Amino acid sequence: MKGIKGRVAIITGTASGIGAGLIKNFAASGAKLICVDIQGDGERFIDDFRDQATFLKADLRVDGDIAKIVDTAIRKFGQIDFLINCAATYVDKGASSTRSEWLNGFDSNLVGHVLLVQAALPYLKKSSSPSIVNFSSESAHVGLAGRWIYPATKAAIEQVTRSQALDLAEFGIRSNSVMPGWTRKPFHDAAPAEVAERYQNLSSRLHMLRRMGTVDEVAQAVLFLCSEHASFITGSCMHVDGGHSALGPQGLEVHLPTEIRKAAGVGSSASGDRCP
Repeated sequence: MKGIKGRVAIITGTASGIGAGLIKNFAASGAKLICVDIQGDGERFIDDFRDQATFLKADLRVDGDIAKIVDTAIRKFGQIDFLINCAATYVDKGASSTRSEWLNGFDSNLVGHVLLVQAALPYLKKSSSPSIVNFSSESAHVGLAGRWIYPATKAAIEQVTRSQALDLAEFGIRSNSVMPGWTRKPFHDAAPAEVAERYQNLSSRLHMLRRMGTVDEVAQAVLFLCSEHASFITGSCMHVDGGHSALGPQGLEVHLPTEIRKAAGVGSSASGDRCP
C-alpha cells in the first residue's frame, strides 16, 4: 500500500496471533519494525525479516521498558511513523476479579499503550505521515458472561482513540482503532478436533460471511489505516469482523412476521399484514 515502504512501525503484542501476522504483512510491504512483546519467544517471528525488524522483550506496565522501546526505535532506525498497539492481557475473573487484577488489566491494555504514545509523540510529530492504530473488540459494546475487565479496557481504548485523534490532529497524527471478529490463529489448528469444530460452528453462525477471519485480513486493515490511502480517516473504529457486529439477535436465521401470524391463525388484510 502507498506510504508504507521505508516507514518505521512500533508494534506491540507480536509474539503470537494477530501481532505476529502484523509483522509479516508490514515487513512484506517494506516497513521497518520494532516488534515488542512481554514473551521472550517472539524473536522467532522476525527470522525472515532480520534486515528490517528488531525484536524487543518489554513490559508495557514498566515505564523504563516503554522508554527502551522508543529509544531502540530511534537508535536503530532514526524515526517513528506508526504506533500499533496490539498487546493485551485476557486475565479476567468477571465478578470475582480482585483490585490487582483490575489494575493489571487496565495497565496492560490501556495505560501502557497511552504512555507509549506519550513517549513516542515527539518523534511522531516529525513524521510526514504519522499514524496510531489501537485494538478494540466487540466486547467493548456488549455484555460478556464471566468477563468484566477485558471488555472495560476495550471500551476505554475506543474512547481514548477518539480523544487522541482530536488532540493530535493539529500535528497531522491520525489515530484509529480496529475491531476484529473471531480470527483464526495457530492455536485453533492445534486444538482437539471437537474444540475446533465448535469454534467453526460458532463462527459460521455469528459472522455474516460464515467463517472466521484470518490474521492477514486484520493486518491488511491495519496497513490500510497506516497508509496514505487512509489520509482523511481519523477517530474511527474499523470493523474487521465479517459482519458480526451488524447482526441482530436472530443472527442468520429468517423470521417472517407474516409466517408466524399465519401459523397462529391470524388473518391478513388484502393490502398486507397489519396489526389488529
